[in-house]
Parts: sequence; C-alpha cells; structure tokens
Amino acid sequence: MLLAMVNKPLDRRSVPLEADAPVPIDQPFTAAMAAECGVSRRQLDCWQANGVLRHPIRGVYYSAGLQDTLELRLAVLKLVVPPACVVTDRTAGWLLGADMILAPNDHLVVPRVHVFCPPGHRLRNGLTNSGERQFGPGDIVDLDGIRLTTPLRTACDLGRLLHRDQALAAMDSLARLGAFTLSQLLVATSRYRRYRGVVQLRALAPYVDPGAESPPESILRLRWLDLGLPRPRCQVPVPSPYGGTWWLDVGVEEHRFAAEYDGEQFHADADKEHDEQRRSWLRRTGEWTIVVVRKANLFGANRDVDQLLLDGARSAGLT
Repeated sequence: MLLAMVNKPLDRRSVPLEADAPVPIDQPFTAAMAAECGVSRRQLDCWQANGVLRHPIRGVYYSAGLQDTLELRLAVLKLVVPPACVVTDRTAGWLLGADMILAPNDHLVVPRVHVFCPPGHRLRNGLTNSGERQFGPGDIVDLDGIRLTTPLRTACDLGRLLHRDQALAAMDSLARLGAFTLSQLLVATSRYRRYRGVVQLRALAPYVDPGAESPPESILRLRWLDLGLPRPRCQVPVPSPYGGTWWLDVGVEEHRFAAEYDGEQFHADADKEHDEQRRSWLRRTGEWTIVVVRKANLFGANRDVDQLLLDGARSAGLT
C-alpha cells in the first residue's frame, strides 16, 4: 500500500525534529534504529501524534521537516525492501508519482508495502505484504537500487486485483503520469489471459481517462458509464464570463450535461460559494444541467448517485 500521508493535508502542528534529537533528522529511520539511540516506541508515537514525525509505512519514520521527494520515498523503501524483491501495486504507483492512487482511508492507518520476491522467497518481517509473482521482459524498472513494476505493468495489476471502483481510479492516476498511452494499455491487457481479474481489467481499460483528478471523479465517471449514458469527458472546459475558463469534472459538451464531485477536502465554505455562483451562471445563462454529487451520494449503503445522474440526464434531454 501507499504512503499513508501522501494526500493528507499537513497538520498545522507539524514541526521538524530539533537538531539535537537522538534520531536522524535528515533521513528516514526504523523503529529498531531509534531503539538503538535510546528512543522508545512510546516516544515515537508521541512525536508522531504531535506532528514532529511522519510514519509513512510500518516500522519507518522521518522528520516532518523533510520534503516529500522521490529521493525520500526511495530512502524509505530501502529500509524495508531487500534488493532482490520487486515493489508492486499501490506502493509502486506511489513511488512512480501517482499520488492519487491512495486507497480509501489509508490516511487513517499505517500501511504495509506491497513487495513481491523471486520464486521460493517470502518476506516475513511484518512490514510488507509479500508473495510471489511472475514478471515478463519490460515489466520492471530500477530506481536507484529499488526494483519496481513499470507504470504500465502496475496499471494492469491494479486493474486486475483491486475492487472495480478503485481499479479504475488507480489506472486513471497512473495514466496521468503520461508514461503509457491508452492504446498501449489496451494492447497490454491481452497478455493476461487466464490471470485472476483479467475480465475486469479488459472491461475497465477502455474507460481509463488521464483527465480524472481524483478517485471520486473516476468512480463518478464509472457510475455514469454503468447507466449507459453517452461517454463523458473529464475536465470539460467552459468559457467564463469573466475571462479564462471554468472546468466541469465530468460532462458531455454537446448535451450541456455535467456532474461534479464536491469532496470535503477541497470544498470549504468559500469554495462552495464560488462553485454555487459558477454553477448558477452555467445553468441560467449557459443552459447547462449540472448534477452535484457529494460523498454521501457516491459512497455507502444509502448512495443515490445513479438516481441523481438519471434525473439530470432526463432534464438534459438524454433519456
């Protein structure tokens, strides 16, 4: 799994370790390394709770003052991944830069690293989800000594193995990296005949869109497609009356029908007021039908996103 803090806003209490701290302040370290310096697990937990330390994966910590870079992520993984093993799945996606690949509620836990080993080997250190997996030519890339699956192989694996909603979101996030084309993804699915989850992978691959900016947007688009509505575009541009461009999350321009996901993280009171003004103008003057979807509409036992989309499509003259 991914680094738990990747998409979590920085705690306002976060402060770096003091220069005279007994643990390293310029690089990640393990709980065992801290113990050798006389720092208990209880002290580590206290520092983490106060925003002084970050705890990206099980058993590894680093100062909150360090910037999240590729070099730091590699250093974190080098502490727990043996050279012969291959980093895969969500951990590979995170290391490649697909930050929005984070699993639901991963910010609430400290996840393990997804690692696969050569045949006959298996890690049992409690820090990783380990197993065996076969790789073909071109499936693995080396980043400063860390071996991991390529963006294309990672997309295919997650498209096969994750829950359908999260599978599409993960593939969208990896596609945003620009390391493979959608045509290459479609061709790659043919090699997984008889692999677990290949039917799902082949069904979702044609729907992948690098324009999706968050997992909920990907899932909203999937609900739209499941209803048989015309295939939508991500980030639909609409000219603003004040100059510049407004962007709608998911929509069909020719029918002036769109849906937007209002997440809690990026929609504070000021954002909500701006969004409502923008949408009111588009509905009134631009003659757009816009469906607003929130967390409760999209997730959970009482979700009603399907009905919201169908009602919106009916208003837009699509049904």
